[in-house]
Amino acid sequence: MARARIIAGICGFESTVSAQREGSSCGVTIQSDCPAVQRLAAELKEVDPLREVCRRGDTPQTWQLAARHGLHAACPVPVGILKAIEVEAGLALPANVLIEVSAAKSPEIS
Repeated sequence: MARARIIAGICGFESTVSAQREGSSCGVTIQSDCPAVQRLAAELKEVDPLREVCRRGDTPQTWQLAARHGLHAACPVPVGILKAIEVEAGLALPANVLIEVSAAKSPEIS
């Protein structure tokens, strides 16, 4: 089983994703403090890893459901879901992902 812990940022919400390979598919379990992610989790239960990660065909189901359930466009949770699926399916080695965000102070307007 592959797991991903995602701390989304300024919203303060935390999510945990578990992916379990079941033959040619992956079962997905998501626990989250975020109401939008909870709605996504209620619907995203099983995926085809190749379709999700390798983009064979349409937009991955994870991204479709993220949009349908109102996840912010910059939310890192869908990426965390896909990383867990990718690792569980043997399509990547487990490694942490980091996005560091900073903002330069702009000069004050007088």
